[in-house]
Amino acid sequence: MAWYGGDFVTKQPTAIAWKWSDAPATMEPSYMLIGGSHEPDWLDDEETDMLETFREQFNVADIVTGHFIRGFDLTLADGALIRLDLPLLGEKLTSDTKLDFAKAHGISKSQENLGATFELDHPKIPMNTAKWFESNKLTTLGMQWTRERVIGDVQQHIDLRNEMLARGLLAGPKLWSPKSSGIGQYTA
Repeated sequence: MAWYGGDFVTKQPTAIAWKWSDAPATMEPSYMLIGGSHEPDWLDDEETDMLETFREQFNVADIVTGHFIRGFDLTLADGALIRLDLPLLGEKLTSDTKLDFAKAHGISKSQENLGATFELDHPKIPMNTAKWFESNKLTTLGMQWTRERVIGDVQQHIDLRNEMLARGLLAGPKLWSPKSSGIGQYTA
């Protein structure tokens, strides 16, 4: 939502969505957005509430899954937690459908492309630069697009992870830690 200079952008989470793996398939993922108050002075409080709610869910989970979750999502959340002077997320077993995908060349590892390759039921909700710009202004329409995007990402990720597991294309879970790269193999 801000620029340092040139093309280097700050990264601030504006929405988080999640769903428990044992929830009914028909149940929509839970989500939180900032900007709902339409009061700029309340954005830090809204972001704090969103991150603390996510941390509560994160802490209860045995394992957290996502697409590039160790490379982006969890580090983005920790960056925001540092900025807001809140405790970091703790260590957690993770299953990352990008980083733990079978080694292969000639195939894009983006969630959108893997979803199309495996003909998944839930598509990736597209966001172009104009939509991201509107979303980052926290307008009503932009927030609607953001909500659709994060919910769609979770729904498609669940489909993708299930398909990868069924095909034997996903390595076992790895321990993620905010104090390490999380690249090491998990051993019981």
